[in-house]
Amino acid sequence: MSYDIESAYKSARQQYADLGIDADAALRRLVEKQVSLPCWQGDDIGGFEHRGTAPGGGLAATGNYPFKARSASELRQDLEQALVLIPGRHRVNLHAMYGEFKDKAVERNEIGPAHFAGWLDWAKAKGLKLDFNATLFAHPKAETGFTLSSPDEPTRRFWVDHVKLCRQIATAMGQVQQDPCIHNLWIPDGTKDSCADRQGYRRRLLQSLDDIYQPGSLSPVLKDSLESKLFGIGSESFVVGSFEFYLSYALTHRLMLCLDTGHFHPTESVADKLPSLLLFTNELLLHVSRGVRWDSDHVPVLDDSLRELCLEIVRCAALNRVHVALDFFDASINRIAAWVIGARAVLQALLFALLEPRAKLLEHEATGNYTARLALLEHAKTLPWGTVWDYYCLQSGVPTGMRWLDEVRRYEAETLGRRG
Repeated sequence: MSYDIESAYKSARQQYADLGIDADAALRRLVEKQVSLPCWQGDDIGGFEHRGTAPGGGLAATGNYPFKARSASELRQDLEQALVLIPGRHRVNLHAMYGEFKDKAVERNEIGPAHFAGWLDWAKAKGLKLDFNATLFAHPKAETGFTLSSPDEPTRRFWVDHVKLCRQIATAMGQVQQDPCIHNLWIPDGTKDSCADRQGYRRRLLQSLDDIYQPGSLSPVLKDSLESKLFGIGSESFVVGSFEFYLSYALTHRLMLCLDTGHFHPTESVADKLPSLLLFTNELLLHVSRGVRWDSDHVPVLDDSLRELCLEIVRCAALNRVHVALDFFDASINRIAAWVIGARAVLQALLFALLEPRAKLLEHEATGNYTARLALLEHAKTLPWGTVWDYYCLQSGVPTGMRWLDEVRRYEAETLGRRG
């Protein structure tokens, strides 16, 4: 099998070379790209707090596939299995609700780095890096639909304190792993029906952010990002943290903007935003999801929108400036397979972009030869990038083709099935 892939790769490499593309160089660039896997896919975004079912302000994972992780140790075990089936070395993205609280109810304005020591020890042992997110949902104080923009001052203060502590946790993670930890902030704030005071809610959110991101609170081992949303369930008419609001705040305060690919209108191109935003900001965070009719957090697949997104990352020479994290939770399929499918799709899209015949396309565009430009763009879709991908998997020591699914089935039979 390895001989067949290697022979096929030599032929594919020559086809790319004929178009001025160095396939070996493309693979060297791809191996350096890290994707952050969402821990919340492994347990249907349940977390490990000990408060019972929290009313309001929650997120829902649909489906009833068995064997979800019931503890941090099981979740880490599942992540390990997924990571050995994904070529490259990647990261793990945590939410604050995934701390290890030793069977105690710890309020979110009381959490600290000690509650994530187990995650840090595990990441260090496995050679992984961690990212972090404040959790402003699935909590009684989020049941009104408002957190950082709440008109109730004690509620707003509770969530401000929570985010401040989360940034401290992320800073501690960055210090231990000697690599910046990305702390992302998303809030569920909004209204189901028409809102009479949009600016009032946004003024309170502005006040909260100014409190959280005070001068002097930044750290070289912490990267802060703000995630917008167009609408959500229960906030169809008005979302406080809109794209325009966070764009303005992030640019003004030198923070990262997070673009979730499911948080925009279905006909809106997130890929088209990158060339503009990267002229004004040094770094961006992408949360890659697949919205089907709405922000439904489906597992990413290698569709046109994902290819276009990765093409713009590469075309803007921003592979090191755009951080990529997955953001989905699907309880209808095997959860380990979901991680693998999503991560492989993103990496395949990046490889496709790295193998684009860019120099020739730019030459055609500069000379006004738009016929040749379109013809070459179409021809590039038929080039044997899949063979290059198989070779990358082979060199990375992960299963090629569909053989990774055999490993998932084995893991389900031998490990997951014991969970009952």
